[in-house]
Amino acid sequence: MDFSEKNTIKNEKHYDKFYNNVNIESILNKINNVESFMAEATRTHTSWVGLYHNNFQAELKGKKILELGCGDCTNAAVMASLGAEVHANDISQFSGDIIESLNKSYDFKIPIKFINGDFLKFKLTLDYYDIVVGKAFIHHLTYEQEIKFTEKIVKVLKLNGRVRYFEPAVNSKILDELRWYTPVSGRPSKFQTKEFAQWKENDPHPDRDNSSKNYRKIGNRYFNDVSIVPIGTLERFHRLLPNKYSVRFRRMAYRVERFLPKKINLFLTRSQLIEYRNPKK
Repeated sequence: MDFSEKNTIKNEKHYDKFYNNVNIESILNKINNVESFMAEATRTHTSWVGLYHNNFQAELKGKKILELGCGDCTNAAVMASLGAEVHANDISQFSGDIIESLNKSYDFKIPIKFINGDFLKFKLTLDYYDIVVGKAFIHHLTYEQEIKFTEKIVKVLKLNGRVRYFEPAVNSKILDELRWYTPVSGRPSKFQTKEFAQWKENDPHPDRDNSSKNYRKIGNRYFNDVSIVPIGTLERFHRLLPNKYSVRFRRMAYRVERFLPKKINLFLTRSQLIEYRNPKK
């Protein structure tokens, strides 16, 4: 068994624990009030601000979408409720249970289809999807897995199809190292040597290159157009503030950081929206 296979098994075990007790009612509440939910989420929460940058939700109706790493299925449910035909993939069987419950409880125009297991092992229809989406998914893969995923994605996308990823960005080794020394909920500081080593051992994320440069390099190899938008350059500092100021600061930061010079944004950014268009067939 090679490292990539071990990484897949590690991720499966890790996320089975997260998705075996998801609150279905919470997801239903979001999609039953999808406009108000999206208005709030796309102003306040980094992954939603990033993935839905430039009003992505308005483009979804009628599109055939493959979501990789659907996880707790909230994003899959949102896209389906907005009129997309969604095929959702995850290595956790519990994601399939969530989708089954959602399909029974909500009248999607087209029920969500679940694709269980390793994406690389499934035979999918060629030239079928308009968009492939990954919301904080690719950084769970090794570099070798990412290349194989990309090669298969090119085959299942339409000629004018595109990929839209929201991922962490590590463009400054200094800032990344400082991040590990800052304690956050669920992760010890690197100052806590033993605790951090144990956490790292159980962490499902492999050591890999999450720089914008790496994503651009891979994108240029397989697609004709690549764009990367930094997200969270200023927002990342909200953790230094008391909780009562956090939401207001984050909303302000997302607005202001768009006007920063691109080089500064890329250097300081916490996350990134990666978009590949027009696959090289």
